[in-house]
Amino acid sequence: MKRDVVLNARNVGMTFNEGTPKAVTAIEDISFDLRRGEVVAIVGPSGCGKTTLFNIISGLLEPTRGSILIDGVPVHDATGHVGYMLQKDLLLPWRTVLENVIIGLEVRHVPRKEADRIARELISAYGLKDFENSLPSALSGGMRQRVAFMRTLAFNPDVILLDEPFSALDSQTRLILQGDMLRIIRERQCSVVLVTHDVGEAITMADRIVVITHRPGRVHAVHDIDIPAEFRHPLRIRKLPAFNLLYDQIWGELGIEVAA
Repeated sequence: MKRDVVLNARNVGMTFNEGTPKAVTAIEDISFDLRRGEVVAIVGPSGCGKTTLFNIISGLLEPTRGSILIDGVPVHDATGHVGYMLQKDLLLPWRTVLENVIIGLEVRHVPRKEADRIARELISAYGLKDFENSLPSALSGGMRQRVAFMRTLAFNPDVILLDEPFSALDSQTRLILQGDMLRIIRERQCSVVLVTHDVGEAITMADRIVVITHRPGRVHAVHDIDIPAEFRHPLRIRKLPAFNLLYDQIWGELGIEVAA
């Protein structure tokens, strides 16, 4: 049975300084759907407009063309329906783990007792029990990213945007955290748009991959990832012939666009 569409991007384009000699078109005619409980990864060469698209989906930028709908509502009218996690964890250094996780709940005026309950459940379930009262300075990079992800999960957004969430981590921590985050996403049936430059990461985590061309970014290809759940592990998946075939295919697509 086909899952409901939670995010609909149609013919999205963005031109900065439009109508002036300094006009630059970052993306053009981007269309894709995100179904409920699905992960869609956006990959493309450097400068293809991935960050611009991320900012439009998050409601931080108004596109010059096209539309983004969340559950049928324009993203600018869907306040509180989109949560996003950036490359840096942006934890407040003077607040404990618990106090950082509940920030979004505080903004939404959730009573403190309820906010604490939600945060403690997340912290306990996803590997940071006994660190509730620790400051960010006492945490490793991977632990800090877990806290940032819990902060995003806490208010249960309809759509989660992940902007290269592992790029600042060493390769070992990156693989471990990919596995942990993918497990959480599956358990909670999150609807996720992942923006990444890492093709292996995209194949590991996504149900579909949207390949974007060099600027102005357009949809070059869409790949459905048909790999059974038992192999969806950052190390195990890399041993599959299907992983390597798709990895080479996507890199070939990116290479064509970079060389063009």
